[in-house]
Parts: sequence; structure tokens; C-alpha cells
Amino acid sequence: MISEHESNRKAWSEAARRYAAETEETLAFLRSGGTNFVAPEYAFLQPLMPCDRAIHLQCAGGRDTLSLWNLGAKEVIGVDINEEMIALAQQRAEVLGAPAQWFRSDVLETPMELNNTADLVYTGRGAVCWLMDIGAWAKVVARLLKPGGHFYFFDGHPISWVWDMTADHFQLDPEYGNYFDPRTHTDVGWPTSYIPEAFQHGELATKYERQWTVAQLVNALIEAGLVLEKLGEHPDPYWDAFPNIPPEELAKLPHTLSILARKPE
Repeated sequence: MISEHESNRKAWSEAARRYAAETEETLAFLRSGGTNFVAPEYAFLQPLMPCDRAIHLQCAGGRDTLSLWNLGAKEVIGVDINEEMIALAQQRAEVLGAPAQWFRSDVLETPMELNNTADLVYTGRGAVCWLMDIGAWAKVVARLLKPGGHFYFFDGHPISWVWDMTADHFQLDPEYGNYFDPRTHTDVGWPTSYIPEAFQHGELATKYERQWTVAQLVNALIEAGLVLEKLGEHPDPYWDAFPNIPPEELAKLPHTLSILARKPE
């Protein structure tokens, strides 16, 4: 597990080049009060605001983390395995004067000093597919939350994993087209619809991904001691994963999943 996560850390350095190129646009967006969420997220997040501390696991370059600040969190904390992403997030927060802290850490090793301090833990947008132990992840979420605090998960719906991203209609992907596939998949490079080819150069790291079913995600959180409050399945994508399928066809299936859970008092 450690070696897979370490290789993923290196792969995210490749992605960091694209995020760094967007810094000026990101700063202007956040400075204007922008929040980088899609429609379903607001219905879950806004009732949880304002809050004292929000912790964003797998925060990447901090755009979503700082969006939580704009939405009403008095302090935000970002945790990410990649040092380039954390440096980028730190730079953005300093320019904005945001009340933020950043930790370079494997999410499964999130510092113990943060235990029982979060009113809100947030994660999502292509996060858990990089993790090899969903039970350990759920225990991290639980230990970070204050009693009565909330966890909000927004990520790709597990069913989206099975579709061929290059097709012009829904058809099973020859490699990923099994919803219950327990294997870890390896790949090199990124979909050009996500990381343009110009940012992918040199020797690229191997990426390790696996998909978790809805039941695996929910049961891991329950087993970690959290109380499930609400589920949501949404047609709204968070990135253009299927550029060749017409929007009216895309809207017939879920592409994102919300989970809201609470740590008991």
C-alpha cells in the first residue's frame, strides 16, 4: 500500500504543472469570493456553514479548500500527499491572507494533532480512487471530527468507473467495466481531457487506482463509528470525463455521489 501511494504522489507532481499554470486565474476567482463547487454540493455544504474548522483531505492545490473558507469556514486545513500541491496551496493562501494550514502527508497518516478538531471534514472529486485501504481512510475521517461534527463526501459515482470514456454512448470499458472489480489498476499518464498533453512530459510515474462501491464506502464509515445522515446520487459531473456522449444521454445516469455522515456526540 505504501509503495502504491508513493507512486501516486509522484504522478500528482505531473498534474501539479497544470494546476500551477492556473494560479492567477484561481487567485482572481477566490479573491472575488468564488466557491469551486458544483450544484449538488451546495445543498449539503451550506447548512453546515459557518463552521470553525474545516479539514479537506486530499486537497491538491487548495482551490476547493479555500472555497470552503469563502463559503463560511473560519479556518481551513488541507492535507495532501504531494509536496508540490501543498506548496501551491500555501502560496495561494498567503496571497489571499486566508486562515489556512497545510500538511504534506499521506491521508492515512494525517497528523494526530488534528484529532477531534474538525467541525467539517470534506473530501472528493477524484480522491478515494487513489487509496488502497478504505477502512483505514474512514477511521482517519472519524478521528479528525469533533463529536457532533460532519463529514461530507462528494466524488465520482462508482458506476461511472465502468464506462468507456472514449465512446459516444454508454458502453462498458474493456479494462474497468466491472463494478465489483476488486483489483488495483495501473496506468501511466493522464486523460488529456483532464491534464492536457502539454503538461505531461518526461518520465511519467505509474498510477495505482481502484474503485470502491457505494456499499464499501458507506460500510467503512459506519464501521468507523459515524452515523449516516444522507446519500445523494447526481447526474452532475465534476469534470468532462465523457466528452463524446451527448449531455442529454449523460443526464440519464449518476456521475457523482454525496455522502453526509456525523460523528456521534
